[in-house]
Amino acid sequence: MKGSSRFEGYNLGHFQKDLVAGVVVGIVAIPLAMAFAIASGVRPEYGLYTSIIAGIMVSLFGGSKYQIAGPTGAFVPVLLGVVMQYGYEKLLIAGFLAGIMIFLLGVFKLGRFIKFIPRPVTIGFTAGIAVIIFSGQIANFFGLSNLKKEEVFLLNMKEILMNFNTVNIYSVLVAGISLTLVILTPKYLPKIPGALLGLIVSTLVASLFFPGQVATIGSAYGAIPNALPHFQFPHITGGLVIELLPAALVIAMLGGIESLLSAVVADGMTNSKHNSNKELMGQGLTNMITPLFGGIPATGAIARTATNIKNGAVSPISGVIHGLVVLLVLVSLAPYASAIPLASMAPILMFVAWNMSERKEFSHILKAKTMDSVVLLVTFVLTVVIDLTTGVGIGLLLAILSFVKLMSGTLKLSKVLPDPADKLVKPEMVQQGSNCPQINIYTIEGPLFFGTIERLQEEIDEIMQSKPKVLLLRMSNVSFIDTSGEALLTDIVKQFKFHNLQVLISGIQQEPKEMLRKTGFIELVGEEQFFSSTGDAINKALSKLDENRCKGCKQFSFAECTALSQQVQKPALLKQSRKREIGLT
Repeated sequence: MKGSSRFEGYNLGHFQKDLVAGVVVGIVAIPLAMAFAIASGVRPEYGLYTSIIAGIMVSLFGGSKYQIAGPTGAFVPVLLGVVMQYGYEKLLIAGFLAGIMIFLLGVFKLGRFIKFIPRPVTIGFTAGIAVIIFSGQIANFFGLSNLKKEEVFLLNMKEILMNFNTVNIYSVLVAGISLTLVILTPKYLPKIPGALLGLIVSTLVASLFFPGQVATIGSAYGAIPNALPHFQFPHITGGLVIELLPAALVIAMLGGIESLLSAVVADGMTNSKHNSNKELMGQGLTNMITPLFGGIPATGAIARTATNIKNGAVSPISGVIHGLVVLLVLVSLAPYASAIPLASMAPILMFVAWNMSERKEFSHILKAKTMDSVVLLVTFVLTVVIDLTTGVGIGLLLAILSFVKLMSGTLKLSKVLPDPADKLVKPEMVQQGSNCPQINIYTIEGPLFFGTIERLQEEIDEIMQSKPKVLLLRMSNVSFIDTSGEALLTDIVKQFKFHNLQVLISGIQQEPKEMLRKTGFIELVGEEQFFSSTGDAINKALSKLDENRCKGCKQFSFAECTALSQQVQKPALLKQSRKREIGLT
């Protein structure tokens, strides 16, 4: 998608639609921005700063016409862990480094590779994040006090159970009102954002009927300033980069995945096509700028992007307006936000967690009872119990091992010989007992890489015991060769050369052959040992026979064997027979 096409034919009518969509999404984004910031362990205004800057920048510089960016639930456990371990200032540096990584992914056009993360891993860690977000709001929902904040899920659950006797009935009432409105508003008042209505009504109830009885943003974090954030470039050292690199990598990975998933959802809803690499560059640039103004990492928000589209957005202008709406609210209404109870925000995050849990897809993969089910469960459990990095890392490793195991069965290796009836090489001829002791012909089919070479290695070990004069490898159906496959082929050739034996190769495709040329394999073997057809290769193999060994042989694997076995020197007959073999493929 070219940049100019995003605004092609834009007119006043389109602007009016963008204005409506932008205002609606901006209103929806305000409670979510504060809630995600608080859940991530930072002050609520940092979430608003993020929505303003990310909302405007991603819309202007990203690769999707409809993308709405800001703080998201996917980041919550990661950012909370970074804040608890390193503090808010280092979170900004980690976010800046992640922005550089995401930007470079786009520059080097690596956007499409992010989509290759296996579905069970994505569903597993998304469901795990949902559990962490949901469980993280239990204390605020019930108004529990005296809790010690832990980094580990199980310890947090222990704290909640040990302090459940501190339940605040007023907090439960406020949370119940908010939750009811969040759930019912989309059904009965679809034009009104449920999160915003729940926040306003529950806050008014708490302020009018039992003031001072529930914890609020003001009592927990102080007043929210209505001023714009100041620009401040963080002091970055080599030691800090090394220290924060793992966290930055996780943030970058999540940011890239989430933004592209959101863009794909937008494509499906609008029948459009986003530019993955441009989207990553826009997201990367945004995450480099946002920390300079105190904002936390941002990415494409699927729910807000969908809301943007449903309310009639036609261009990135709606995303810019959404950011300006949040800015306007920050400047004009920030002091009133201090009165919002934490119990009012808890149900909003719980509802977000429920919607992002991928419960139907989770159940679907689990019911399959395949290796994907194991990958899903391991990723999910480790994400919840340990952390996201461990869950995704182990999940990916299991997925790769599963793939390698699956692919290891795709390499087919069969010993073949010509069928006198139609002169095509077939494994049935060997199975019927024919076996030339001097020429071994093998057909290799499938990818020859580190996961499949064991089968060929075992066969070669057996071949070397009989030491045939010639080994002919038919490789027309070998689609791919990696360095492990090339190393095995090199080892085979060296073994045969050591015993003064020969390896011939027929029908190899251009791409694998080019790879072998670059590694020096073709030079080792000799260009003259490669043939386009099996018939030509067999002719060459027959010319290398030790005719003394042929005397008395009863295998008769080739048309020439009768004459050779009887030691009848009839060059014309041999030549004619070999000519007939040229048709072999």
